[in-house]
Amino acid sequence: MFIEERHRAILELIAARGSVTTAEIQRKFGVGYDSAKRDLRILEEKGLLRRTHGGAIGVGQPELSRPGRTAGKDEAPENTNLSAVAKYAVSLIKENSVIFLPPTAEGIAAARELPSGLRVSVAANSMAVAAELRTKPDVSVIFIGGGMDRSGSCFDGFAVELVKRLRFDMSFLVTDCISPDFGLSVKSSAEIPFWNAVIGSSKRTVGLYESKRIGMEASFSVCPASGLDCLITDIGADRELLAGLTDAGIKSITVDPREKDGE
Repeated sequence: MFIEERHRAILELIAARGSVTTAEIQRKFGVGYDSAKRDLRILEEKGLLRRTHGGAIGVGQPELSRPGRTAGKDEAPENTNLSAVAKYAVSLIKENSVIFLPPTAEGIAAARELPSGLRVSVAANSMAVAAELRTKPDVSVIFIGGGMDRSGSCFDGFAVELVKRLRFDMSFLVTDCISPDFGLSVKSSAEIPFWNAVIGSSKRTVGLYESKRIGMEASFSVCPASGLDCLITDIGADRELLAGLTDAGIKSITVDPREKDGE
């Protein structure tokens, strides 16, 4: 394949999915890491994409927001994919269980989707998520406090120690990115102990990841992808990347907002 053909194929991938990773380019086109990076640099110089850590996104597409840093009560995006993922996640929750909801738009959406009459204890390290939970009369709220960041979330040592004293029947996790090779990753190393504490205190861990976060890699790895028991995502997820996660031992559930149940 000529380099121009490869560049055209890369742009087609981004047009279809919104992003591409250097690892995908290597696998799909049989080139080395340096060649994949050079392809993205050339295309960026032509104004055809924007490079990110581990790959690239389309021009005009916002970069991946940091879960836990940008989510607020009025900031959870109203989109059908996120709502469908949240509804499916909530359907997994059993009566009288103890769960953890993440400090993200996904966590807020799941809090809103909790049905009336479901008696459950929910732990949260986010003021925004806790505020949603307070409106649910049958929900017992456990607020994980500590040093609070600007988004109203707690990740420091106090929060970590409290998480270690809890036992979750199920925890829903969202980090900046997830990939088969680099696992769960974040942009801030300060969050690593918190997420590992949540995983260590959980009987079952469920990742809630928008398709744009799958295959991308942030600066710091939290743990291997196998830290999750299963992953729930939207219909935009790349099947090859999901297959890589399946090989890592993770059950992947793709939720189509047009259907009642995921598949």
